[in-house]
Amino acid sequence: MKLFTKGLLLIAVPSAVELALLGVVFDTQARTAQAARWVDNSKQILYQSSAIVDPLLRQTARVRTAMVTGNASLIDRHAVWVDLNDRLAKLEALVAETPPQAERVRSMRRAIDAYREQSVAISQALHEGRSLRPYIALETDALPERVAVFRDELAQFGAAASELDVERSTALAERRELQQRTLIAAVFGSMLIWAMTAFVFARGIGQRLEVLTDNAERLGSGRPLAAPLSGSDEIAALDMVLHQTDTRLREAEAGQQALKTELEARARELAEVNEELRQETQDNEMFIDSVSHDLRSPLVNLQGFSRELHVSCDELDGLVAQARLPENEQRRMTQILDGDVRESLRYLRTAVARAAAIIDALLRISRAGRLDYQWQRVSVGRAVARAVDALQGTIDQRAASVTVRELPPAWGDPAAVEQIFSNLIGNALTFLDPTRRGRIEIGALAPEPVDENEPRAVRMRTYYVRDNGLGIPAAYLSKVFRAFQRLHVDVASGEGIGLAVVRRTVERHGGRVWVESAEGAGSTFFVVLPERPVRL
Repeated sequence: MKLFTKGLLLIAVPSAVELALLGVVFDTQARTAQAARWVDNSKQILYQSSAIVDPLLRQTARVRTAMVTGNASLIDRHAVWVDLNDRLAKLEALVAETPPQAERVRSMRRAIDAYREQSVAISQALHEGRSLRPYIALETDALPERVAVFRDELAQFGAAASELDVERSTALAERRELQQRTLIAAVFGSMLIWAMTAFVFARGIGQRLEVLTDNAERLGSGRPLAAPLSGSDEIAALDMVLHQTDTRLREAEAGQQALKTELEARARELAEVNEELRQETQDNEMFIDSVSHDLRSPLVNLQGFSRELHVSCDELDGLVAQARLPENEQRRMTQILDGDVRESLRYLRTAVARAAAIIDALLRISRAGRLDYQWQRVSVGRAVARAVDALQGTIDQRAASVTVRELPPAWGDPAAVEQIFSNLIGNALTFLDPTRRGRIEIGALAPEPVDENEPRAVRMRTYYVRDNGLGIPAAYLSKVFRAFQRLHVDVASGEGIGLAVVRRTVERHGGRVWVESAEGAGSTFFVVLPERPVRL
């Protein structure tokens, strides 16, 4: 049986009994409320019956006084009869469901109506001045006949109402006692029903849930699971899923161990490769140093010999001029000295200067990766100001405007940071568009949010150097930070290593550099540097 069905039964059975108990309680409450209404009705009847006689007696007294004094105005009070009529109407409405009492009310109404006619007749006689002798006999008794009839009927009515009130009060007390007993029985019955329901739940479902919970804890702690639960409900299905999960976890642990062993082996291989790469890098740098120093000596010799050859050529020119050779031979000698030899010497000296520049560039790149940095908090604003001051001559020559925004500090080497921005600003000055006024802007972007819960999280600052120069073609963007890559060779000379040095310096600071550019519109170089040291 599914848990849904079991749950419905556990809820439906107690609920049905609860509804039955509530029905009994509501029925008893309704009967008690009805008895209370009957008692209240009886009290209203007694009150109305006791209050109806006083106005009639006062009217009787006024009629007799009018007969004695002859003043008819004492009788002509319409409000008295309206009041008596209203009181009788209320009394008749209260006893409408009691026929004997209703008949007595009607008898009282007839008696009052008869006495009212008698009062009207006496009033007319007084107004007309007629003799009151026919009415004296009617008014000489203690009470007029019709009033006496009314009082007798009212007395019988009151006695019956009192007796009915006692019966209804007794019935109300019995109903309230029965209501209390019914309510107590309903409460105890409800408690008993829910106690039985809880017992059935604890025995039929609770124990199975305890086994399921224990298996879940065993699964979480890696201990063996208890035997699977029997049955076809959701608890048994969930327990089966736990057993299947346990089996898969054990298989996964075995696979994870194998992967861990393989990962450790790969990590050792990677460490060996990194060590080899470090050694090769060191060897390459040593090789560059060695080659650079070894090549400098022959280059110096070549430069010296080329100058001596140039001087010798000048001397030969003088000797040829003094030798007074035949014109064709002198022309031939002059052509050889001034044409072939001097041109070859010029190419040789240019090649030697080019080779020396390449060697210097290699040394600069090599040293950029080996310098010992003095790590500290660097004021980027002051570093940029020093770079701008150093380039002020070029800025004035190019008639360019340089705008420096607010620059937050970074973590690094002051000299290296200054070199980064010096190279970028110098590069921007070099490739300004001569057809328009050059503008260069140095600033910083808003910092990106950092997850402070990450122990190695470091806030990075992004700086930019923007210009409105010639721009970089899209096909060349991926090559601008490579060494010896030269663009717009007709605009500027150089070996093309400035941006390569910038990239290597920025990467040593743990940052990165990139460029966004559009040909003919200008370029923006972005530099990302850490704001503080990496937290280990």
